[in-house]
This record gives sequence, C-alpha cells and structure tokens, in this order.
Amino acid sequence: MQKVIVIDYGMGNLHSVQKALSFLGAAPVLSQNPDEIQAAEKLILPGVGAFADAMAELKQKKLAQAIKQAVKKQTPLMGICLGMQLLFEQSSEGGLHEGLGLMPGEITRFEIREKVPHMGWNSVKNKDKAMFAGLPDEFSVYFVHSYCAQDVAMPYASGITQYGVPFVCAVHRENVYGCQFHPEKSGENGMQILRNFLAV
Repeated sequence: MQKVIVIDYGMGNLHSVQKALSFLGAAPVLSQNPDEIQAAEKLILPGVGAFADAMAELKQKKLAQAIKQAVKKQTPLMGICLGMQLLFEQSSEGGLHEGLGLMPGEITRFEIREKVPHMGWNSVKNKDKAMFAGLPDEFSVYFVHSYCAQDVAMPYASGITQYGVPFVCAVHRENVYGCQFHPEKSGENGMQILRNFLAV
C-alpha cells in the first residue's frame, strides 16, 4: 500500500483528500513533521483560505523548506486548490506575497463580470496526456476559488478553463503537479487524476 503524506498546516480540505486516497487504495498520512515530509514517497499539499496565511503557516512550521527539499529529491508533489497557488512565485491576494517558487508566475484575482468566487463544475481543456491519462480532450471538474494563474501561455500549463477569461487550472513541471480544482470532489474524473498521480 502506497504511503502518501498529506501536508497538514492547518488550512486544508484534509478529510475529503484522505478519503479519496484511501478509496484508491493508498495509505494517506497527515503530517506537519518536516523530516517526515522530506522523506515522503509522495506529497499532497491541499489548501483552503488566504495565500498569505497559508505561506505564514508553512514557514512557521518549517514546512516550506521541507517541501522544497523533497521536490529537489524528485519526490512527486501535488498541490490542490490553494495548494496549487502556493506552488507559484507570488500572489497578489491581500498585497504581494511570496510563494514556494516551484512554478513561475503570479496568482491574481479574477477581474471579470461573472460572479466571484468561481464555484461549481466547469470544463478543462486537456493539454497533458500524462497527468490526465485516461481522460478525454475536455472533461469536467469542480472549482471553488477567487484567484488564479492567468498566464495561459506559461510552459507548464496542463489544463485551461474558461470563466470570464481563460486561466490555468492545472500545472505540471517534472515531479510537481497542481490542480486549481478539487479532484477529490470531481467524481470519477477527479479519481482518475489522483490515480494517475499515484502511478507516477
């Protein structure tokens, strides 16, 4: 049974992620121990809330450095929702705040006529046949967010979604993966994405 560390820094949708991983036959373990995170086989960084608060928690618990060290050792890492945003260099949420710097670019607020937050099901244009193996060229997943990566030309964009403007809803750079949507709340499509991550 594959052990997956779900990083617990006090701001995650931990229960639903754990439940999804267990359903797929993995052994999810919640941890905020930097040594355990550095030694992990696989890491998931969930997250709900404000970017600056999340980064402050990761730094205060010495988890930001542990995550970067694990990535350097080629440990597969998946960021979910706020967890994906934290992978980027910075966010303009509540001022300019530094992220983990594992993805180039900035997270910005939706400036659109449509209702914000973007909440509910929406379709993804599949640009990554590895991350989204077993899924069609377009598929639906579940979103809840007000900020996003809007540089759709970025080299690591794996999925694009349209909501007022096109935005990057998934990223993949070597052993680092990110989903702006919630795979654990996206039915069979989400399960397939997690299945693919477990198979990396």
